[in-house]
Amino acid sequence: MSDQPSEASRPPEKPGGADTPRPPEPPAAAEAAGTPAADEPGPSEARTAGATPSDTARPSPAQASDGRRQRAQAAQQAGPPGQQAGQPGSPWQHGAGAPAAKDDGMTARLRPPPPPLIRPAVLGSVLATALLSALFLSDGLGVNLLIVAVPASLAAFFAAQAAGRRLRPWTATWAVGGLALLAVPALRDAGWPTFLAVVSAFALGSLALHGSRSWPGVLIGSLGLFDSVVPGIIWGVRGIRARAGGSRANWGATLRTTAVALVLLVVFGTLFASADAAFAELLSSLMPEASVGAGPWRTLLFALGLAGALAAAHAAAAPVRWDGLTVRPGKPRGRAEWALPLIVLNLLFAAFITLQLVVLFGGYDKVRDVTGLSHAEYARQGFWQLLWATLLTLLVIALALRWAPRGGTGDRTLVRSVLGPLCVLTLVVVASALRRMDLYVDEYGLTRLRISVAAMELWLGVVLILILAAGVFGARFLPRAVAVSAAAGVLAFGLISPDGLIAEQNVQRFEDGRSTSIDIDYVKDLSADAVPALDRLPEPERSCALRFIQNDVLHDDTPWYATSWGEARAKEILEKRPVKGDGSDCYRVGREGTGDGYEPDDDGYDPY
Repeated sequence: MSDQPSEASRPPEKPGGADTPRPPEPPAAAEAAGTPAADEPGPSEARTAGATPSDTARPSPAQASDGRRQRAQAAQQAGPPGQQAGQPGSPWQHGAGAPAAKDDGMTARLRPPPPPLIRPAVLGSVLATALLSALFLSDGLGVNLLIVAVPASLAAFFAAQAAGRRLRPWTATWAVGGLALLAVPALRDAGWPTFLAVVSAFALGSLALHGSRSWPGVLIGSLGLFDSVVPGIIWGVRGIRARAGGSRANWGATLRTTAVALVLLVVFGTLFASADAAFAELLSSLMPEASVGAGPWRTLLFALGLAGALAAAHAAAAPVRWDGLTVRPGKPRGRAEWALPLIVLNLLFAAFITLQLVVLFGGYDKVRDVTGLSHAEYARQGFWQLLWATLLTLLVIALALRWAPRGGTGDRTLVRSVLGPLCVLTLVVVASALRRMDLYVDEYGLTRLRISVAAMELWLGVVLILILAAGVFGARFLPRAVAVSAAAGVLAFGLISPDGLIAEQNVQRFEDGRSTSIDIDYVKDLSADAVPALDRLPEPERSCALRFIQNDVLHDDTPWYATSWGEARAKEILEKRPVKGDGSDCYRVGREGTGDGYEPDDDGYDPY
């Protein structure tokens, strides 16, 4: 900001050289600022407050040149526009000599002011996150993720509090949802729902820090934490330097206190452990094992935990406003041009659904009479096509809304009357696809791919319901509602234990006599979550199904913080009832009749 008054606040110059002469400025400043030619008066020189052209004298060319040079210097010192809110702008700040003004405007919409100096509470939480990451994350995933997430969340909370940010309902929703998703690795042993839960927890945590609400904001904000890694590290280093330079005595006292506490813990802990075997066993189970070979890996985990916690704290103190990224709406189309293709699509959906209601929901006899196929073959034939039809319909709805007519109430009524039935008809397609999958699973059993695509189809149905609700109540909360539904679906998918559900369904089919055998080759590769259901199988099927899982569970010395509840329960079951035999008779078990989705005389093709 220049120390000279702006052009709008400067009093009118007196003609005839009445003003005190100012020292001349370099002519390069006037050229760089894009000032007018020497024979043209400036805007303030051609206009004085309350004066008419007849009673205002024209300044001399020397005075005009002097004024232009002074204005050029003021424009250069003032910086980019928008530097101080509420101050009148100078007309030369947007002239030909400032090509960075447009970039500064985009940056101003996205980048917040620099965060305040990092507080000691934030530094302590960041350091705790790094130490816990190095100690607990090297042996696998379990409750250790929640242990590490607690100090990282505290670092973000303290940083946001120092920056003056308030806790809002949507911020609390994202934060609680992210922590709830981290409970899935603590409960389930299966790796695939754990992976989905960890990725979703990261996305919700990033949304909690940035507070986005638009479609670009929600999509980019879920990954926005990566943008704060480098700024967070720089912010932390600067804060440590500032704190260390101003309070060396406090840092020395803190280090001495920590060293004394560690010495006392080591000395007395060693004495108590050597005096009592039970206490020694407790300490060994609680403390992670430290070895020289694991040093590089733990060092990397320490660095990752430190960088991640600093990024979270920096994003909480100075979040990027991803909502500043806007997508321009498409050019509105005419009513007939926009509505006719969608009406034709609605008629096609209605014809298809009418046939589905007659055939698919009419029972097995109706399917066989109309198509000549078994209900399982008919279901397998079209599930994927219906899944793609649902996805493409969502794309059509998005594009239709982009180019929809927006002239007034009549256009809004037209959009709702065309897209509303399309959403309802697509919901029936979703129900038809799920019914096909149910028929197929009833015939051949449940697998990981089958339960995954069924869950995906079910979530698409929820998205369609949210779109219908947005058409009635408004689309303000639609992006966040879709994100919440996705996170809730991932959480529910992990909590129901997919591997346990697969084993339960296949064992139930075997016990009911709907299947003459159980596919041992498939169920033996399930996780420890499937042990309670597989434990009900008779011998030798039980031992053949559990042999590989027992080798993984009983012979793995995973510490408590990296052991899930499903794995602990499986270990308890297998310790009470270990598998029998040496597995030599397992080759013929589970191979009679039909297998997992394969019929004896087919060509081996099965998309599920």
